[in-house]
Amino acid sequence: MKTPRTSAWAPLVWLVLFLSLGTASQAQAATPPDSLDLFLQAKMRQLRIPGLQLAVIRHGKIIRTGQYGLANVQDSVPVTGQTRFTINSITKAFVGVAVMQLVEAGKLDLAAPASRYLEGLPAAWQPVTVRQMLTHTSGLPDIMPDDEMVTESTESAAWAKVQTQPMDFAPGEKFAYNQTNYLLLGKIIDKLSGQPFIQFIQERQLNVVGMPRTTFGDAHDVLPHGARGYTYYHNSNGQMRRGNQLRNTFETFPPMLRTAAGMSSTAEEVARWIIALQQGQLLKLASLPTLWTPGNLNNGTQRGFSRMLNGYALGWPTVARPEHRAVAPVGGGRSALFIYPDDDLAIVVLTNLIGANPDVFMDEIAGHYLPDMRAVAGFGLPPTIRALHTELRKRGFAQASALVKQEKKKNAAYQLPEDEVNTWGYMLLRQNMAQEALEVFKLNVSLYPQSANTYDSLAETYADLGNQDLAAKNYKRALALNPKNTAAAAYLKKLQN
Repeated sequence: MKTPRTSAWAPLVWLVLFLSLGTASQAQAATPPDSLDLFLQAKMRQLRIPGLQLAVIRHGKIIRTGQYGLANVQDSVPVTGQTRFTINSITKAFVGVAVMQLVEAGKLDLAAPASRYLEGLPAAWQPVTVRQMLTHTSGLPDIMPDDEMVTESTESAAWAKVQTQPMDFAPGEKFAYNQTNYLLLGKIIDKLSGQPFIQFIQERQLNVVGMPRTTFGDAHDVLPHGARGYTYYHNSNGQMRRGNQLRNTFETFPPMLRTAAGMSSTAEEVARWIIALQQGQLLKLASLPTLWTPGNLNNGTQRGFSRMLNGYALGWPTVARPEHRAVAPVGGGRSALFIYPDDDLAIVVLTNLIGANPDVFMDEIAGHYLPDMRAVAGFGLPPTIRALHTELRKRGFAQASALVKQEKKKNAAYQLPEDEVNTWGYMLLRQNMAQEALEVFKLNVSLYPQSANTYDSLAETYADLGNQDLAAKNYKRALALNPKNTAAAAYLKKLQN
């Protein structure tokens, strides 16, 4: 029997899913959707996320939980407060807490080499410190290169093989996300605690908080109320590509790698764990700065996954920025928790879609509680552009060029980088502020009149607003500056037909 084609079945699947979006989050409360419900439902439609759980912590209390969509698309099972989601690499944050508990007990030194605690390591591995393993700056070879699968039946062979591989780089030279680091940390926890790391985390964290639905395991385990995992990615000629067909995923985490990605939980239980951590029930409060301080490279800089997740602490990715810094564990491209220490706010979002990447929209959720974090207020823009954005909100965006001229007269060093202005314009477009975006793109053309990209963005916006004449004029200029601009050529050719 052939698998049904996406074109035949996808509409039915999404009809069921969209119907569930409007009701599941309010299953326990007969209140109409508010702005956050509507925001999350819109994100789920945009990203085609089957199911999502939310928990929000403010001033040490859970002030909101939400359940949206389907935990199991095949059987139309809605997400509830009891649904368990795989949290993937968020597990590393629990490992970071376990390591700090051993530090507090005087059993472990973060600056010590791994060889102090583990015998028989390859000679090149022995100088690597515990902190370097926690922060992914060790240079150790990865037991899962290119996300190569390791299963329970192959873990012994994989462990033997990785010990024969050369170092990827000298310890401390780079940031490179690496599962070997957390395998070794699991071995250290086993040895220093005198019990398997799963038992240590269970007794010292999960039992202390009261987290009966939080467990270790993988897709082979029968998990009551477990959400099914999904993806739109598929392997095409050796390359992973995103398609339109929703597919099942079956993630396996062999026992020795369950420090790296082995836990399932609910948003509410993770939220309770965050509260316990911040209230000193799991660690001394004085230990939190150490837990959340990113590792430094040998040159003194910090690195992380991305421009936003720009550091990595002890199992915790970090967001360093002038306002609203955060510590932000993420897992499997599907789940995230953000703690904003300076704002007494934390948010947990768990989903069952690889590629949902809720870390991308966590700040927007935070904006529902911290008004100056809203995109409309310019949050996320570089300081100079945010100041201009704030002033233009008062005076009108048509004043953009005039205000910039004034600033340049006051300060000859005043600059607005082309790519940052362009990003600002597209941010406005995402907020359905096309006229304001148009003025920003006009500003960028005036600042960088020899850039094909500035004319291209301006032309695209004119086209979206239905002004074909000005769209064509600016596309012609973009094409003249960059003859390889296929979008401009295609638009102009379409006008001629």
